[in-house]
Amino acid sequence: MPQKSTKESNSFRKELISLLTVENAHAGFDAAVKDLPADLRGERPHGLSHSAYQLVEHLRIAQWDIVEYALNPNHKSPNFPDGYWPKSPEPPHVKAWDKSIASFRADRKKLVAALERSDMLAPIRHANNQSLASKAILLLDHNSYHLGQLILLRRLLNAWPEK
Repeated sequence: MPQKSTKESNSFRKELISLLTVENAHAGFDAAVKDLPADLRGERPHGLSHSAYQLVEHLRIAQWDIVEYALNPNHKSPNFPDGYWPKSPEPPHVKAWDKSIASFRADRKKLVAALERSDMLAPIRHANNQSLASKAILLLDHNSYHLGQLILLRRLLNAWPEK
């Protein structure tokens, strides 16, 4: 199999980073969490299993776990599924929402930095020989699913800005 050129690898790297950080055809994390009133963050509209807070916190925990799994050979993942979801639909304190969002952004930044400086296609021994690129794709897939849920929840709460 022929080696991929550096130009192809750099294009793929830029595309992965763009998918993590830039809103193109769909709303991203930053738009999905922007300006949600505090009194709606713990609400679960009829038929939905999770509140906005639970979804944001799940996104944060799962992203943290995926990034740490890829970068830290000593990382221990939370128990599945309980360790990935907060029990209460309500944020535990007034600063929990902002703290969760800030942590999500910090871990995203950590992943982007790792993608920028590493051979993102190289197998990671401590991660079952999966590559950093494969972990980033897993994260993108996971995040897009739950961001869709969050936007639907906001629509049901009449808290999504129509353009």
